[in-house]
Amino acid sequence: MKRRIIGLFLGVFSFVTSYSQEVKLDEVVQLAVKKNYDVLVLQKTSDIAANDNRYAFGAFLPQINANGALVRPNNNSRNLTFSDLATNVDGAQSTQGTSSIQLVWTLFDGTKMFATRKRIEELAILGEANVRNQIMNTTALVMSTYYNIIRQKQQLKAIEELMKVSEERVKLAEKKLQVGTGGKPELLQAKVDLNANRTAILAQLTLIQQLKDQLNGQLGMGLPDQYEVTDTIPINLFITLQEIVTDIEKTNTTLIAARKNVDVADLVLKENRRSRSPVINFTSAYFFNQTENELQTSPAAQKFTRQWGYNYGANISIPIMNAMNVNRLVGQSKINVKRQQLIYDQQLMLAVVGVRVAFVNYDNAKKALLIEEENILLARENVNIALEGFKRGITNYIELRTTQQSLADAYNRLIAARYLAKTSEIELLRLKGSLLN
Repeated sequence: MKRRIIGLFLGVFSFVTSYSQEVKLDEVVQLAVKKNYDVLVLQKTSDIAANDNRYAFGAFLPQINANGALVRPNNNSRNLTFSDLATNVDGAQSTQGTSSIQLVWTLFDGTKMFATRKRIEELAILGEANVRNQIMNTTALVMSTYYNIIRQKQQLKAIEELMKVSEERVKLAEKKLQVGTGGKPELLQAKVDLNANRTAILAQLTLIQQLKDQLNGQLGMGLPDQYEVTDTIPINLFITLQEIVTDIEKTNTTLIAARKNVDVADLVLKENRRSRSPVINFTSAYFFNQTENELQTSPAAQKFTRQWGYNYGANISIPIMNAMNVNRLVGQSKINVKRQQLIYDQQLMLAVVGVRVAFVNYDNAKKALLIEEENILLARENVNIALEGFKRGITNYIELRTTQQSLADAYNRLIAARYLAKTSEIELLRLKGSLLN
């Protein structure tokens, strides 16, 4: 019954696999750039900074405002002059209209406007750097998940191969028991090992599906519900440490973004320092005022008045005392510049340490991979010899089981070394900033 269940499960899995669309790595990376939510959120943040930069030239343009008002008052008045002349008016209505256009153009502010314009430009560049950094990190993440699926598929094949050995052990143990040359413990142990292989296959299939769903989530569910990946993990065995560390400060996306934060902080400091400078504005205005009274509310009241004209000039504002606010802002900016520099130095240290750790893992995994590639051949041959010996009664079931376990251990080490070498390669290229190349 158990064999039928496992066989049915594997049959369904094979059928689904055979009709699933194969997704290649470059397709996964393209989807990560287009649909990963971490990338999309940072992209919108970068778009905000780019939009600000698009209109940053407005800091050099004048401010022009138009004002207008139309008022229709209804007044009651009582007036008495010194010559006892009284004027009483009820419900006196009038129409008052005013309009003006005012221009204020900052001609000099200690070049603060230039620092502001540069800061906005640097923020737009910082936004792009953050997006590139997120794309690099996301690409590394999805590549690791993609190759982890391949790793687990290879592990599944290894378990299936081991299960064939267990099935052969069960058949041989049953035959030996029937002819009286074997014992029941041999058969029972063989069945126990076979059931363990079946359970391991079920667990492995579950893990593969979980990793596929995880990868699909990292890609914004851009993959079909059923898909397959390739079966091999290509590894570049010729990466050198010098190749990675050369010019890493210019290529590592995290360091580029951290350096840009230092530049922005320095520009904020310049802005705050220049707030101490006088500000000279050119001002001009055109105005039009008109008042029309329907009734005379006083002896001096005008029935109709109209004024219009323009003016121009300049004003200067010299900061003298503002509760030490400028000094406070300058002090904060200096501290922030030092803080951003420390963050950059920390990121540089982390990048250098990360390269060294990843390269040691990469180098050791390469060496282990060469050993395990040879070792797996020896373990397979040893199992075949043990099976033939078991058939002839030369090898007992304990020795056969030991060789089978050795084969399982060899597969585990080989697959782990292959995956470690690949993930270390991905990490090295991510730190270098050349992963997408």
